[in-house]
Amino acid sequence: MSVGQYCNRQVITTERTTEIREIARLMRHHHVGTIVVVERRDGAEYPVGIVTDRDLVVEVLAQNLSPEALTVSDVMSSKLLIAREEDNFWRTLDRMSAKGVRRLPVVDEKGALLGILTIDDVLTALAVGLSDVSRLVQREIAKEVQQRQ
Repeated sequence: MSVGQYCNRQVITTERTTEIREIARLMRHHHVGTIVVVERRDGAEYPVGIVTDRDLVVEVLAQNLSPEALTVSDVMSSKLLIAREEDNFWRTLDRMSAKGVRRLPVVDEKGALLGILTIDDVLTALAVGLSDVSRLVQREIAKEVQQRQ
């Protein structure tokens, strides 16, 4: 199982110079809590940071700062944990857990952005897997009951 199988390919991106108020609007419009900050070059987007709804609350609102005076580069996390598309899903979860990261950009072999893996994506994958296992168990039970009759 690879990260590429489970990551979300619909990533909302922005550049470092985007104003914080615009980030909030983008999050609301797209119903997301994360925007990946990118540099655009050679027709691709390369992740350089990430900004979350929590960043807006903790770094801007809780500090009583004016959103009009700030850009993404003022609040984004630039120490990114990233995964490559072909990385092992379970090892990547271990890395996310060890670093306390709930969302991480997924890149190709050149480092260009392909998607984002979020805890929601992980929970969905696990729920589907558990559902499949549950159906298998139910079928086996039904088969055993049928064989006894």
